[in-house]
Amino acid sequence: MDIIGALQISLAQLVGPSAIFYALLAIGLNLHFGYAGLLNFGQIGFALLGGYGVGITTITYEQPLWLGILVGLAAAGLLALVLGIPTLRLRADYLAIVTIAASEILRLVFRSTATDSVTKSTNGITGFAAPFTNLSPFEGGKSYSFIGIRFLGNDLWAMLVGWTLVLLLCGVVYLLTHSPWGRVLKAVREDEDAARSLGKNVFVYKMQALVLGGVIGGMGGVFNALQTQSINPDFYSTAQTFFAFGALILGGAATVFGPVIGAMLFWFLLSIPDAILRQLISGDDPVLNLTGAQVGATRFVLLGILIAVLMVFRPQGILGNKREVQLNA
Repeated sequence: MDIIGALQISLAQLVGPSAIFYALLAIGLNLHFGYAGLLNFGQIGFALLGGYGVGITTITYEQPLWLGILVGLAAAGLLALVLGIPTLRLRADYLAIVTIAASEILRLVFRSTATDSVTKSTNGITGFAAPFTNLSPFEGGKSYSFIGIRFLGNDLWAMLVGWTLVLLLCGVVYLLTHSPWGRVLKAVREDEDAARSLGKNVFVYKMQALVLGGVIGGMGGVFNALQTQSINPDFYSTAQTFFAFGALILGGAATVFGPVIGAMLFWFLLSIPDAILRQLISGDDPVLNLTGAQVGATRFVLLGILIAVLMVFRPQGILGNKREVQLNA
């Protein structure tokens, strides 16, 4: 069994584009759940609008890429407003129900043949990322090696841009959460009635957090669209939101770098058993009698068990503070 090869594959996932995408989703969820106590189970819906904002604007309406990025982010922010206005004055579970329903409705609408002229339905949208890849200092099809880990030029460029964006957003989150606005947001999370008694407009603060986190989720959708150079509605399933929640829980909610560390570890811990199990089922005399699909499911089972054990012994996650996750939602 090639342990070194499995480790190299896993290290590539540790810093790869998938980790960046889920880090962006988790940073947005961290503002919602970690700092504001909002249960958003539809973060992937914001990412969908971010990605399709780019694709529809550039391909369907033949506008420049920069405008498509702005449209995608604006659409994500608008969705947050539409969902927040009727739900944020109610209990936390109403927002959870509405967001998960909205994300699934959006996915079904965008994959419907009735919207084919705009969204290309199940065929998806391609051919819009050339202005982004043309800026790359790396050769797109060339393989670059770092300590035995290989990346294509296009992926390396996306990683450079993506990790820069993640670090900038971590800086923004740090400044926001250590400002008076952030302290009020934490007060709202801990006790809404106490915050209201001090004259704070709880609804406005929760709405601001929802919109900001939704726009960051939209950034994740924009990044994924540019990195994969394609958009398909079936990718934006509800499971993606729960993967991002898994990353957030793993790293630690209500921390600046928790979502980032969690997303990196999430994909690293998924890749290690996947690489090892695929070696054990390969060859003429495989050690395990499993199919490739069963291996793909097994890695999620193992990671789920790990997160469940983590919740028992360290519910605050790797970087978190236990008091921060004891929400009275």
